Amino acid sequence: MAQSSNKSKKLIDYRIFIPALLIIVAISIPFSIKEGVSLQFLNGVFNWIVEHFKWGYIWYTIILVGTGLYFSFSKYGNVVLGDPIDKPRFNLFEYASILVSMGLGSTVMRTGMLQWAAVAESPPNGVEPYSLQALMWGNAYSMFMWSMQVFAIFVMAAPAIGYVIHVRKKPLMRISEACRVIFGDRFTDGLGGKVLDVTFLISILAGAGVTLGLGAPIVTYNIAAMIGIDVSFSLTLIVTIVWVALFSVSAYLGIEKGIKRLSTLNMYLAGGFAIFIMILGPGIFILDYFTDTIGFLLENYTSLAFYTNSLDLNGSTHIERHLVFWFAYSATWAMLHSVFAAKVSKGRTIKEMILTYFLAPTLISWAATGVLGGLGVHRYLTGQLNMETIVDGDKMSAIPAILQSLPLQTVPIVVFVIIAMIFLTTTLDSTTYTIASYTGTENMSKREPSRLLRIIVAGVITALALLLLRIGGLEPLEVLSGILGLPIIVIQFLTMYAAKKMMDEDKAWIHNVRGAESVNPNSKKEGT
Repeated sequence: MAQSSNKSKKLIDYRIFIPALLIIVAISIPFSIKEGVSLQFLNGVFNWIVEHFKWGYIWYTIILVGTGLYFSFSKYGNVVLGDPIDKPRFNLFEYASILVSMGLGSTVMRTGMLQWAAVAESPPNGVEPYSLQALMWGNAYSMFMWSMQVFAIFVMAAPAIGYVIHVRKKPLMRISEACRVIFGDRFTDGLGGKVLDVTFLISILAGAGVTLGLGAPIVTYNIAAMIGIDVSFSLTLIVTIVWVALFSVSAYLGIEKGIKRLSTLNMYLAGGFAIFIMILGPGIFILDYFTDTIGFLLENYTSLAFYTNSLDLNGSTHIERHLVFWFAYSATWAMLHSVFAAKVSKGRTIKEMILTYFLAPTLISWAATGVLGGLGVHRYLTGQLNMETIVDGDKMSAIPAILQSLPLQTVPIVVFVIIAMIFLTTTLDSTTYTIASYTGTENMSKREPSRLLRIIVAGVITALALLLLRIGGLEPLEVLSGILGLPIIVIQFLTMYAAKKMMDEDKAWIHNVRGAESVNPNSKKEGT
């Protein structure tokens, strides 16, 4: 029995995992059961945040982008995450594919199809709703959602975490460990460090449960439309079992044969699907509209980046409210993305990691939004799609309606479902990989997280998502997860400062760059 207990302790750090799990369950269940009251309360809190602090979220993302560019093009950009002689674990295409699959997931498929309509109904700058100008704003904003601002949110804690595990060789891949250089040993090893780590896990469990819960309907609505049945919890359960089975296989195979292969496969499938839509759908219109949208976005990029709608004292627009939510919701996922990016970036420079995360997901998501959004807008302009279905009705039902407007109706839905399922699988896979790495007690600078622990974490996240779906509580939890992003913003700024402080202490731009004659002494030590 004692031996079994010791093994259990070696598997997971219950001091941070159990409190985080209990807190998220304690928050989720009451809010989900009392959905109407909860949503009213949370929307009141969120409206107050939008009214008083939207300017803060705008400057938050601008500062992150500026810091990312500073790290990339200053002396810190050449610092290697690892020993100077370490080679990157993945080639550039594999590396970018992994980051894209982690950064986008099935969410970009949903926003690409639907987001333009919400903006067209409530466009900015006094534009007439549903006008041609409103449609331009719609798809431009859908692309802006997946631009450098949001990917800066995702990656800017990664330099500190990557430096801790790959350069200083610390065994624990945790936010508290990254901030040790700021707060010292007493804080990090005491209650303060535990609070940082529990806060991280709460945000990740909330974001993971909600995102996977929102991702499942993307699959179930299309399957239901394809075989002519109603969407039900039973169908959702079946879909969930299938994707958890896919994840289990991926987790067993490991990151090299699992996440990497699925991510690269999905890039090819998504590219093939885009070509299919272009050839059998309104390809010329999509290319024209994509070209117009890119030009319109570049012309108005700074307007969107600094948009607060300050002069409209008596009203609000969709972009004004959604932009704050989107940045706050993305902050909930920030640490997850950063920890994962840090783990898979061994042998990469700070510059390579940041710029790859800035550019690769941005370009892929713009292309996806151009194709999917262009198809939806074309169907609206030609009268094949009712705007009210997307804006006021059951939004998810618009996705199969748009896909079924293509020739070979079943084929595009099947391919769409496969791509979405793989995205869900890689999202769950990388999420559990990160949480298992974070909560595990093994030396993460040398080892991969336990497969058993990853499957346990997957079970917890899946159970949470299914529970929320069952009792109908995803909508208030979506708003709540956005609010939970607030403390993460503070942690992000701490980690950026910590990264600079560690590199300054070690003179890493001299000792830990490719071709350096001497190696940073810290890189040869295993942390305690």
